[in-house]
Parts: sequence; structure tokens; C-alpha cells
Amino acid sequence: MSTILLTPPRRSHALPNTSDAAALRIPRDAHTLAGFRRWVLSKDFPEKQPVMYLHGEIYLYMSKENIFTHAAVKTPVALTVGGLFREFDLGHFYINGVLVTNVEADISNNPDMVGVLWESLANGKVRYNTNAKNQEMEIEGSPDWLLEIVSDGSVEKDKVALRSAYHEAGVREYWIIDARGNEIEFLHWRKSGYVAAKYKAGWLHSRILDRDFRLSRERDQRGGWRYELAVKG
Repeated sequence: MSTILLTPPRRSHALPNTSDAAALRIPRDAHTLAGFRRWVLSKDFPEKQPVMYLHGEIYLYMSKENIFTHAAVKTPVALTVGGLFREFDLGHFYINGVLVTNVEADISNNPDMVGVLWESLANGKVRYNTNAKNQEMEIEGSPDWLLEIVSDGSVEKDKVALRSAYHEAGVREYWIIDARGNEIEFLHWRKSGYVAAKYKAGWLHSRILDRDFRLSRERDQRGGWRYELAVKG
């Protein structure tokens, strides 16, 4: 996934108003967290444009997802984890597009998946914010569970920048999946120092979900990858 990094303008320029659908105007104050949130939640921002704000810089993700190392991974993981949230009524689970903001960590972005437990909503650790039409459009605070699937253009972001930012934001568990190589890299980072959970007999334990997980893949009939997220406990 290719990335465009937008840095704050050095000088003030007069920009014409435009209704051109192909033009994306970046407001000058979008390089502050408050300005970024206003822009992303406004009617002027493209509905499905993945974007991240981190410490004054804006990242736009322009390329499509790789089918067999990103999209094909996302589907079974979402079905398994989302199924657990639904079956055991754990809270809210989302895939793609949800804006997640943490003011203390100076970050706002669209994780691949988000999980929020009922207790975090009840105690105010997480809350929903609305736009001008009173529609809930943003999760603010510290979600309990986040997942990112690594693409060619997101390695540094997912493995370094977001790991640091999510830890600072108080996210209790962060999953990273990198399926681009010969072996799948499947990691859980936990809140206490954000150390990686250790495999036990091939399984990783999630404290948030109170289950053990194993991610595997095999070739399908046409040679593409087919993934499975097994769960026990």
C-alpha cells in the first residue's frame, strides 16, 4: 500500500475554492489533531479514504490492498474475532474505516480492525463522538483491541510508529499480521511494556479475548493463499 506523507505548509498560500471531485484540499490546520479531526469528519473528506494523523503529520494511503497477503487474511480473522464478540456479547467490533483518536498519544487513524469491550464504554475509557449531523463517526479514547495487517507501504507504520502510539494510547492489546513472506508473522503486543506474547505449542493467548489463537494458511485450487484463524479455550 503506497503512502503519501503530508507535512505542514511552510508558507501561507491563497488556495481557490474548488468543486472538482478529484481535488483533495488539505486545510492548513489539519496538521493539528483538532484540525485534522474536523477535516476528516467533515463532508469535504472522501468517505473511504484511509488516513492517519500522527504527531503533526498526515499520511494518506493510496494503493489497493494486496488480495492474498492482506484482503484474504482480513476475512477469516474478522469472521473469527467478530464472531467471538457477537457470540459472547463482548462489546463492539469493527472492520475498516472507523476513525480512532487518542488525544494523549496525538494520533488519529483507521485501524484494520477495532474491538471495544462493554466495560470500557461504561467506565468512559472509550466514547463515541458525533459529527454535525449528530451521527456517531469517531471512537475516542483507548480501545481494548486493535489489529493491523502489514502491506509493503505500511511496514514502518504498523511495526514501529503505531506500536509506539498504541502503547502510549493505552491500547491493551495490539495484533500485527504480516503475511508477505514465506512464513506468517503473527504477533500480539500487550499493554504492560508492549511485550510480544509468546507462542505456546504454536498458539498465542489473547488476554482481552481470553482465548488461544493460531493463524495458518494453505494453497487453494488456483494457487492462492487461504487463511484460517483457529481458536480454542
